[in-house]
Amino acid sequence: MAQYSRVEVASAMKETGMVPLFFHSDVALGKKVLKACYDGGARLLEFTSRGDFAHEIFSELNKYAIAALPGMMMGVGSITDAGAASTYMLLGANFVVTPVLREDIAIACNRRKVLWSPGCGSLTEIAKAEELGCEIVKLFPGDVYGPKFVKGVKGPQPWTSIMPTGGVSPDEENLKGWFDAGVTCVGMGSKLISKEILTNKDFDGLETKVRATLALINKVRK
Repeated sequence: MAQYSRVEVASAMKETGMVPLFFHSDVALGKKVLKACYDGGARLLEFTSRGDFAHEIFSELNKYAIAALPGMMMGVGSITDAGAASTYMLLGANFVVTPVLREDIAIACNRRKVLWSPGCGSLTEIAKAEELGCEIVKLFPGDVYGPKFVKGVKGPQPWTSIMPTGGVSPDEENLKGWFDAGVTCVGMGSKLISKEILTNKDFDGLETKVRATLALINKVRK
């Protein structure tokens, strides 16, 4: 079961302002990526569930996080049905992120009091997600909607918490645009954990990049 409550996870998302996204079939490499993100200051990581036996990889990474990285909250993304969500929650997923809004996933997560963040693309979907108990809505794909969409949503619904994924990069102009618009946090995948970093196994570079990105987020939020 989850090591952290949905309140704790939502608080960590708001406090740090960033959720790194990552998938790789190599468990050993995954552990090094996880530790680099942790040492750089990240306290959440979304494992994007892709391919056969991905849940087995997640299981090993989450066991490692529990044993060696105190305070690290492992969650899972790219979940498209309640069965998959339940499988990952049995493996200790602390949060579940989905590309679409599905009520069956909401029910499964809410029963276990696990934070879930559905991908939404309209104010109607966002309102429905919040009615189903969502704390932080995923805006996906973020590059299609952009910061102006977030600002538009926050007008009539200032209570809404939004996490864009896609279209977010670790540079000051991009981050300032999102946070000025009112996002709670951002999800960042290949722009943060790049193919180049993985190919070169530049884990020191990743740690530095994560630390610098979190510092930028802190700067633009002030």
